[in-house]
Amino acid sequence: QVQLVESGGGLVQAGGSLRLSCAASGTSFSFFDMAWYRQAPGNQRELVARITMGGSTNYADSVKGRFTISRDNAENTVYLQMDSLKPEDTGVYYCNADRRSLGGRAEYWGQGTQVTVSS
Repeated sequence: QVQLVESGGGLVQAGGSLRLSCAASGTSFSFFDMAWYRQAPGNQRELVARITMGGSTNYADSVKGRFTISRDNAENTVYLQMDSLKPEDTGVYYCNADRRSLGGRAEYWGQGTQVTVSS
């Protein structure tokens, strides 16, 4: 079992920056692919950024060049540095842990943290 706790959300003006953190407790953090998703009101949850257990990253086209995902396996934490924020980045940001193995799939979600970007 993995518990994920996000922090770092808040209200920021357009063009500003925020850094989200997701602290994981439980076991085997380093064996999970980690990701950030977001959900705006009335919209489906969408992938923002993912980092594999090997450190490979991928981003949604809408955030490329502005957001950076990273992980610290020693601290069991994944980060999302968000720069040049836009009002359309507003939403609830969720941390996701995903592990697929021969034994099956284990996926966990955090409770979410609100990000609001004012114009």
